Amino acid sequence: MKNEDTLKRLKIIEGHLKGVIRMVEKDAYCIDVIRQVQAVQAALNKVSAQILDNHLNSCVITAVQGDDPAERQRVLKEVLEVFETSAKV
Repeated sequence: MKNEDTLKRLKIIEGHLKGVIRMVEKDAYCIDVIRQVQAVQAALNKVSAQILDNHLNSCVITAVQGDDPAERQRVLKEVLEVFETSAKV
């Protein structure tokens, strides 16, 4: 995914989040706010997955095909850490 695509999606999410903030400021119905927060979280998760996909298909492939075993270990460790962190959230 290109940076322009990522930025476009993040700006859309930013607008959505601002809408959620307005809902809270106006004391909107709690369940409606929760649903909108969940929509923002889902959109962020999708962006994160797309960025990871891009990383796997560029940086990780380059490192795995490269001659530096330390670099291979480093990028694989990074990917593992991302999954471990996401499991904690």
